Amino acid sequence: MSSSSSEAVVQMGKLVVHIAENGRSYKLDCDECTLVEAVQKFLESVCGIPFNDQLLLCLDLKLEPQRPLSAYKLPSDEQEVFLFNKARMRSNSPHPAPEQVEIVGIPDPPLPSSSNSPHPLDDASDPALKALPSYERQFRFHFHYGRAIYSRTLAKIEMCERLFQEQKVQERALEIAGGNLDHFYKMIHQNYADFMKCYSQQHRSHTNLLLNFGRDKEKLRSIRILPSLQTANRKCLLDFVKEENLQKIWEDCGISHRQFENKVSEFKLEFADLKRNTEHLFSGKASFLIKDLETSIKDHQRFINELKSIMEALSKDVNTVKKLVDDCLSGQMSSSLRPHDAVSALGPMYDSHEKDYLPKMQACESAISNLLNFCREKKNEMNMLVHSYMQKIAYIQYTIKDVRYKFSVFQEALKRQNDQFEQLKVVRGIGPAYRACLAEVVRRKAAMKIYMGKAGQLAEKLATERGAEVRRREEFFKEHGAYIPRDILTSMGLHDMPNPCDVNVIPFDCNLLDIDISDLDRYAPESLLGFSSKSEKRGTLRSSSCMSDDGPEAAEVEGSVDLPAKYDFQELVEGSELVEISGTSKMEVENAKLKAELASKIALICSMSAEFEYESLDDRKLDSILQNVAEKTSEALRLKDVYEKHLQSMLKGKQMQCESYEKRIHELELRLSDQYVQGCKLSVDQKSHDNKSEVSGVGEIHMHHAMDAVSCASSSKSGILAEHVKAQEGLDDNMTDSSGMLNPQLDSSMLDLNRDKGHLCGKEKKLTPLSDGGTALATSNMAVSASQKADVLSCETANLPGLDAKVSDSLVLELQKALAEKSSQLDNAEAKIEALIDEVSELGRELEINRKLLDESQMNCAHLENCLHEAREEAQTHLCAADRRASEYSALRVSAVKMHGLFERLRSCVSSSGVAAFSDSLRALAQSLASSANENDDDSAAEFCECVRILADKVAILSRQRAELLDRYSKAEATSEQLKKELEEKKELVNTLYLKHQLEKQANKEKISYSRLEVHEIAAFVLNSSGHYEAINRSCPYYYLSAESVALFADHLPTRPSYIVGQVVHIEHQIVKSPPSTSDQDHVDILTSESGTSQLTLNPGSTSNPYGLPVGREYFVVTVAMLPDTTVHSPPS
Repeated sequence: MSSSSSEAVVQMGKLVVHIAENGRSYKLDCDECTLVEAVQKFLESVCGIPFNDQLLLCLDLKLEPQRPLSAYKLPSDEQEVFLFNKARMRSNSPHPAPEQVEIVGIPDPPLPSSSNSPHPLDDASDPALKALPSYERQFRFHFHYGRAIYSRTLAKIEMCERLFQEQKVQERALEIAGGNLDHFYKMIHQNYADFMKCYSQQHRSHTNLLLNFGRDKEKLRSIRILPSLQTANRKCLLDFVKEENLQKIWEDCGISHRQFENKVSEFKLEFADLKRNTEHLFSGKASFLIKDLETSIKDHQRFINELKSIMEALSKDVNTVKKLVDDCLSGQMSSSLRPHDAVSALGPMYDSHEKDYLPKMQACESAISNLLNFCREKKNEMNMLVHSYMQKIAYIQYTIKDVRYKFSVFQEALKRQNDQFEQLKVVRGIGPAYRACLAEVVRRKAAMKIYMGKAGQLAEKLATERGAEVRRREEFFKEHGAYIPRDILTSMGLHDMPNPCDVNVIPFDCNLLDIDISDLDRYAPESLLGFSSKSEKRGTLRSSSCMSDDGPEAAEVEGSVDLPAKYDFQELVEGSELVEISGTSKMEVENAKLKAELASKIALICSMSAEFEYESLDDRKLDSILQNVAEKTSEALRLKDVYEKHLQSMLKGKQMQCESYEKRIHELELRLSDQYVQGCKLSVDQKSHDNKSEVSGVGEIHMHHAMDAVSCASSSKSGILAEHVKAQEGLDDNMTDSSGMLNPQLDSSMLDLNRDKGHLCGKEKKLTPLSDGGTALATSNMAVSASQKADVLSCETANLPGLDAKVSDSLVLELQKALAEKSSQLDNAEAKIEALIDEVSELGRELEINRKLLDESQMNCAHLENCLHEAREEAQTHLCAADRRASEYSALRVSAVKMHGLFERLRSCVSSSGVAAFSDSLRALAQSLASSANENDDDSAAEFCECVRILADKVAILSRQRAELLDRYSKAEATSEQLKKELEEKKELVNTLYLKHQLEKQANKEKISYSRLEVHEIAAFVLNSSGHYEAINRSCPYYYLSAESVALFADHLPTRPSYIVGQVVHIEHQIVKSPPSTSDQDHVDILTSESGTSQLTLNPGSTSNPYGLPVGREYFVVTVAMLPDTTVHSPPS
């Protein structure tokens, strides 16, 4: 086969095609442009396989007829093409014919004779010389005889190798076919696995829905909706849907679920049968046949080598005897070698030929012949194996195709059933959706609070920036306004000020329900989520709530266990995204965020609970999930304990810091009082010490009053600070840091204790909060003291006229000067006290806020302690359950060991040979178990003993029935043989009668009808004198052949035939009428017949009289068809 392409570069090569059914190979000369169709036509001509029955495979690819070989990278020396016969793959195809071995026969040479090949030494007088040609003839005969054996043996061994190569080709063909089948089987198996995975998940989900339908309805009926949502028709969650429609849907879904389950069960059995057939097919290998054959051929090569050595020896002996004979004829024989010596030397050689060489060669030929027979048998076995293997592959491929078609049907059914159950899933989804809606209400309220707070924060930030901008512009005017005229600045646009920014948020979410996070479990309990057990529900929701309640702190602790050692708490608060919003504190912002996060987590769990259920998981996945949850719970509890210790250590540190603050405040009070006393002494006792005792007494009195006022104010401050420190002790680290940030003046004053005395005194006055009553008392005391001093001085001046005027004037001036200084100091003190009063009020407000936050934090701590207590109780419950299961396991293990011993005894009884021995051993085992039974045995052992006893009785009965059945079987077999013989006789008789009936029927069918003609009969028509063809029949004349039939038979002949024989296909019945008149021409009726039938009908019309018959005569026009083997005869000329 060659290509006729005229392209410049065409890749030429040989395409090797192997025939799978017989292992033969063909080499085709072709190029890459050759179509596969041309290759198939060539193979049809050389191997006889029809074009439509050819299946060409190259590895896993099927060669399509309309594509060129280049599409499959052919021709190639590395790839082979295998041809499979589709007709052989059908189930009703015949078995392959036995392998025929054709070897060209090589006859043995004729026996040597002196008459056939005379020799000059035959007439020699010396008997020794006369024997030499006889030996030569014999040796030549031995050589030719051995060569014939050797040639036949070589032909046989070549045939063996050819059969072996064909079997190797068939083995590779089976591998190719198996690989192609395996490719499609893996695809269909993957599709089946995916389908079964989807089906199993859907089946478990739907079964759960059907089984728990009543429970779900009762659960919805028991949950009352919020009073503000209730109406006359809606009191509970079940009122959201129509209960009657749900019941009808449940019944329909149950029926559909069971029907689909039955269909899938049938499909499972069908696929299991396909899998079993495929695995059984792949388990059978043909390599052992070829392996044995290859070993045998290699072993028999020694016979060929032995034949070669024998042929060399025979050839050497022939040359020897020929040389001796030639020497005798030429007279050149040496004197030392006489003819008698030559004859005596040739005798042993002849004996070795007859007794050794030729028998060995015959034995080698016989061994090679046996090998050929063995190869032929193996080839026949391989042919049968290929035949059955390909039939199995065809059946499996047909099954795979059927299963693949069913996949689409089942996928569609799976989708429809899922759509049908979607209406039933409404019952399961109402509860989680209702709980999610309530959680969303809580989340939106918290989110609205954070949103509004952030809007206020933005307004404050913008106002602060506007103030900074305004101050900067005013400073600019102060610096440059004195040099530039005002109108110039106005023209330059430098007199404008930034407008205030009004952040206005339109109120939203005004219609939200008035519920909080604590109301969720009351109006929508966790049981609506549909978890299977209380512990699972607790574990799931508690884990989410704990994660939400812990907030950023839990996340930080989870990220680093040694938090106190690595991070400062102030840095932790600053790192979190909690900012202080106007009107709220950071703790309120955090609580709002935690509420929003907890509500969102609850809504997420509600949305997940509709699709995630423990019933949808298998045992292994459920165990892994529970184990993972247990590990995470233990880790969370450990981290919570670590964080609790961290909080306690920080609270202790803050408590110690507050105690140090109290000590410093007390020291400041003492130092302040000392400084005030010293100042009063210096102002009163500067000049007079002798005659001013009264003034000093009055000053001391007023001084003591002032000290009392100061000490009272100091005590009030210390009491407020003590209460503030006590309130600080109950806060967590967030609250403590917040308090520190809210009162930075206190910390800064405590840190500035080492400054100079005057500066420290001023700071102390700022930090000493006084009440309104204390401030008024101090002011009044200081005013009374000043007035009393002036009166005393004036009285003393009047009562002592003898004093020096200069001394008295200087004393008065000094006292007035001191009074003015004290008055200014009093004014400053009043201003500072007013500032301190404002600061104290601010601290009181912050203290109230912190007290509220403390209460909320204590509630959170109590909630965490409750969660911890519940977790410990749950762990204790799990521990008790584990102990109980361990005890049950030990009891089950003891029972299992006992049952294992019983089953071992039963297996020993079953393994006993013979039915009678099995029955006896089983009966003995039953008696032994009954005798060894005691009261301590459990129920399973007793049931096992009872089962063994019943089994022994049943086996005894079955053994008796078996003997009876064997007897009946022997009798039935004899009767069956008799019936078979009778059936064979009856069958032969029926076949004989049937053949006879068929022959008679065929003879009747081929007879020419000579009576009344009917459709499908054979009729003969003869040309009459008037030129019409008239039928030959008895008592039924006037049957004429129609003009169309005459034209059919006579148009292709030069003259009209004398008779016509054909099969009747139509008969038209007519009556000759008188010629109609003009008036009633339209009322003439004639008889016509329906085409293809023998029923006659009367139809109106007119006809002529072509056959010359009298009026009123009936006649028939017949239409016939040619017979297949009819010969139309024309009359002789």
